[in-house]
Amino acid sequence: MENQDPRVYLAAERTFLAWIRTGLSLMGFGFVVARFGLFLSELQTIQPNLSQKSYGFSTWIGTSLVVLGVFVNLFAGLHYIHQVQELNKGVLNINRPSFLAIAVALLLGIVGSVMAIYLVWVK
Repeated sequence: MENQDPRVYLAAERTFLAWIRTGLSLMGFGFVVARFGLFLSELQTIQPNLSQKSYGFSTWIGTSLVVLGVFVNLFAGLHYIHQVQELNKGVLNINRPSFLAIAVALLLGIVGSVMAIYLVWVK
């Protein structure tokens, strides 16, 4: 039984595009976080009376968010291709949880926790 209803394919495409936006947002936010540490270190050289703190951690967190965004986009593309192939075969398997959503939520939870601990620790 093949499902030729275009709404099913369009819904899959909308979900794919939402994941692409999520990946791009992660990359953009990661870039801002990474560059903010660079901005603070440059500001420190201009105004030497600022406290001497290391801002290298923001570079690592920002880079990890950019990498996470890249992986989200790659996995979203692979998932979309697989989903369209399943739809073309007539397989409608909507009762399984989204591995990509769960993985991104867990990774963002870990990154957020690390950032929160760092902010409390550095003060």
